[in-house]
Amino acid sequence: MPELTLRDLSVQGHRGPRLAPLDIPAEGVERLLPRERVRTEGPALPEISEPQVVRHFVNLSVLNHHIDRAIYPLGSCTMKYNPKLNDEVAQLQGLAAAHPLQPEELSQGAMAVIWELHGWLRAIMGMPAITTHPAAGAQCELTAILMARAYHGERGNPREEVIVPDSAHGTNPSTVNQVGYRVVTVPSGADGCVDIAALRRAVSEKTAALMLTNPNTLGIFERDVGEIARIAHGVGALLYLDGANLNAMVGLASPGAMEFDFAHINLHKTFSTPHGGGGPGGGVLCVREALEPFLPAPVLERAGDLYRWNHDRPRSVGRVHSYYGNFGILVRALCYLKSLGASGLAEVSREAILNANYLKARLRDAYEPSHPGYCMHEFVLSASRQKSRGVRALDLGKRLLDFGMHAPTTYFPLIVEEALMIEPTETETKASLDAFADALLAIDRETVEDPALVRNAPTRTPVRRLDEARAARNPAVTWRDLEAG
Repeated sequence: MPELTLRDLSVQGHRGPRLAPLDIPAEGVERLLPRERVRTEGPALPEISEPQVVRHFVNLSVLNHHIDRAIYPLGSCTMKYNPKLNDEVAQLQGLAAAHPLQPEELSQGAMAVIWELHGWLRAIMGMPAITTHPAAGAQCELTAILMARAYHGERGNPREEVIVPDSAHGTNPSTVNQVGYRVVTVPSGADGCVDIAALRRAVSEKTAALMLTNPNTLGIFERDVGEIARIAHGVGALLYLDGANLNAMVGLASPGAMEFDFAHINLHKTFSTPHGGGGPGGGVLCVREALEPFLPAPVLERAGDLYRWNHDRPRSVGRVHSYYGNFGILVRALCYLKSLGASGLAEVSREAILNANYLKARLRDAYEPSHPGYCMHEFVLSASRQKSRGVRALDLGKRLLDFGMHAPTTYFPLIVEEALMIEPTETETKASLDAFADALLAIDRETVEDPALVRNAPTRTPVRRLDEARAARNPAVTWRDLEAG
């Protein structure tokens, strides 16, 4: 029998009879498809084998960096390794195929998963009320500031301002503007923490909330958090925790004990879901009891052995997302929590802190730390020395690609010149940390011996340095875009 081609297979099933053409009149085809889209002959497909196809796409897949390949030290993003078991559980048919609009009596298993996850997270955060609706941390921020507006509005004092430290994530001021408040920025002190004197001057009866990241984006624990809470509450403002850096605190410190009124969790950072490429995400917002009536509706409740969604929430800020949240991420998070237990979660935080301090100690002589002393789970270096040799932080990140490693976050936080923000996470071994440190130290030597090499990096990747500004403004999203150049 002669070898079949792909063109043959387009009209003949493998080991089966020839398939009959669709019996659609010509005028029917034209109703379904424009005339110029209807083929007059078969497509000129390449004649290749299955192994060739598989290898082609596998080779494409490894051109992108991911945590399964090597260290991914993206500061403030907690790109830790994610156990494959959690992915497998989330893909179980009874969980993956559940529909959010099916009757509640058919969703009791999914609701039980969410309820149990709520219990774990309330205990970790030390806060009594919770929602897992939001898609990610940024949507938690939006939900919280909407709740702050409702809370103050109900008291007849809507207020006008939200205070944001100068080291905050960009989503904080963006959220404030989105809700219609005015951003008031407070500076960091010489120690990298919030300048308490400046904060006292900034707060007033106009202040609706203060958004605080702790540990902050410099990798420093805000040791005056108790005083910050007293200052905010002293003028009737609410205190919000940006929980992006929670991986340093789980099992070691309680946001509720720090007197936060709201606190968010990025499940996709702290509790085991990969989020490269912008998703998927899962957000959790925990609040103190006085704010519970304003949570997004519906709220999950338990009556005996049954669960139900309570939609009768007249003071709620309304729907912010599917009320099952990003359910697959919730499943993964619960698997992660149950597999580690309380002692394991605390050990994760300790290991994350240890790894960051080890890396900082190895690199501090070549790259200038933003602040001296110990850090939490991440730290910030400045490439200002390398800049004096004609090499920028961006160049250093591009050169790391030649070593098979992802770059750290660059140029953030904005208050550090030529910032390199590094978060190794707890899932990297000492050998992995040493390889990363050795690469950065080698690149530092190159900035002295051959700075042009670093400026022109990457040199070993299939695609060299891109015009990122042009790519953002004029993305090539189809093959026609690529042909147009």
